[in-house]
Amino acid sequence: MALDAITMSLLACELDEKLQGSRIDKIHQPSKDEVVFHLRRRDGNLKLLLSARSGSARLCLTQESFENPQVPPSFCMLLRKYLSGARFVAAAAVEGERIIMLSFTATSEMGDTVNIDIAAELMGRYANLVVINGDGKIIDAMKRVDADASSVRQLLPGLTYKLPPNRDNPKFISETSAVMEKVYSYNGTVSQAFLRCSQGMGPVIAREIEYMAGTGDAYADKLTDFQAVAVEAAVRRVKDYYSNPEYTIIYNRQNNPSEFSFMPLTQYEGLNSKTFSSLNELLDEYYSEKDKAERLRQKGKDLHKLVQNLVDRTVRKQAARKEELAQSTDNERYRIYGELLTANLYRLEKGMKKVEVLNYYTGENVTIPLDVRLSGNQNAQKYYKEYKRKQTAVKMLTQLISQGEIELEYLQSVAYSVSNAKNEAELMAIRSELHGAGYLKYYKNREKKQKPQDFIRYTSSDGFLILVGRNNLQNDRLTMKTARGKDMWFHIKNAPGSHVVVMSEGKDIPLPTQNEAAMLAVYHSSRKGSPKVDVDYTFVKNIRKTNDLKPGMVIYDIYESAPITVDDAVIERLETTRK
Repeated sequence: MALDAITMSLLACELDEKLQGSRIDKIHQPSKDEVVFHLRRRDGNLKLLLSARSGSARLCLTQESFENPQVPPSFCMLLRKYLSGARFVAAAAVEGERIIMLSFTATSEMGDTVNIDIAAELMGRYANLVVINGDGKIIDAMKRVDADASSVRQLLPGLTYKLPPNRDNPKFISETSAVMEKVYSYNGTVSQAFLRCSQGMGPVIAREIEYMAGTGDAYADKLTDFQAVAVEAAVRRVKDYYSNPEYTIIYNRQNNPSEFSFMPLTQYEGLNSKTFSSLNELLDEYYSEKDKAERLRQKGKDLHKLVQNLVDRTVRKQAARKEELAQSTDNERYRIYGELLTANLYRLEKGMKKVEVLNYYTGENVTIPLDVRLSGNQNAQKYYKEYKRKQTAVKMLTQLISQGEIELEYLQSVAYSVSNAKNEAELMAIRSELHGAGYLKYYKNREKKQKPQDFIRYTSSDGFLILVGRNNLQNDRLTMKTARGKDMWFHIKNAPGSHVVVMSEGKDIPLPTQNEAAMLAVYHSSRKGSPKVDVDYTFVKNIRKTNDLKPGMVIYDIYESAPITVDDAVIERLETTRK
């Protein structure tokens, strides 16, 4: 769910308490719609995340670590100019609105003390961060809104900051009686009535009231006395939890965060839930994994597009080559035409358009088209030349198609690496790989500024070290340099995936460890999630690589294959050992 105004009022109170006595030490902008304030207090440091991302807009303290761009965006530089060293004053919610005002005092360039506010407008796709001076004028906004974007409310430097217009509905918390009066006159279900007749309530709480009251599809203006009493009891329960919150996350059947609230949600009976001591902790857990993936998607968007274009281009080239090869495979017909014309030169005259001769290979007559401008011998030589040309074409096209299949397999493995990259360092490694392979011409190597990443490390149930490559370059390094002859190598069959090696240290590798390594080969592959996947495995000594092979590609002739079904419990245990 998105943060509603009721929950945001609780969040503002919590932030106001936790941020007292803090000063802004550093400001970063890890992505185009996220800002992180590093706050310093006497009793420790805090990180405040302000996100205006549609679908996950929020404001909360976080334990998450962020990868920042090499060059700070302009909005980040503006925040540093006005808020570096600023002292936190207060956090207050605008009642009924999904807006929290953060107030700071800072020192201007002239040495004067000035007031700076940040309006965190967490309104879905209209989410924004607006910096406001002490006179109520907009200094700037993360997402500027001009008259073309909105005729009602503009957010531009120099304009007076105004709150968004509302529907003048009563506030659910402070004007409950007025809300209930409007609800009972609304022609729709109870959940619809609360959403339309109150200000500040989100869909989850509206549905929860309807579920707790047990009104089902009954319309609010046609409730029985018994149903009305049940609705009012549900409303009182919501207000009780507002006064004494139990912050709760509901997890779906895939164990991913699905909904959250300041109260237990009985409407999701049968699903797992988890309670938190603070709303900041809840929001940090609910959004962190989702936002990490989104941040990385933004940073890898250009790379993903490049690789996908390379894959599409290679597919088109392969299709064109195969079509041309199909047209060239009838080359034998041209040789036979040349032989038949040579055997019947005495019958040919210049100017003939065609000739019918006996095909001594089949015993049947065949009509051969002729070029009227050429003599009989010249027509025969023309067919011989066309035969040789197509024969050469078949040979070259067969070779090009074979090379194209290898290139396509390689590019698909790169596409898999891009889609499964876990951080910016992995994306940089893929860019370096593409640059080395000649696919990326304009590339500035920043690897010296970053610590090279190690393989993914697991420990098997038998205590053996299992190494997994993160990308093609790591796969090469793992298999051809790190692993030794008696170590065991695993890879899914005929699909992109990571190289997986069990480090034997000269010992025999037990079957449970082999099974775990095979499962990891599936888990770190493009076939992850498939019910049964074939995995090739062999000793490292049976693997070789020639100079013409692209990164991550190897040759092995001695191997065995086994169908593998991934056991989630095994993967979960292995993940606890991951380094």
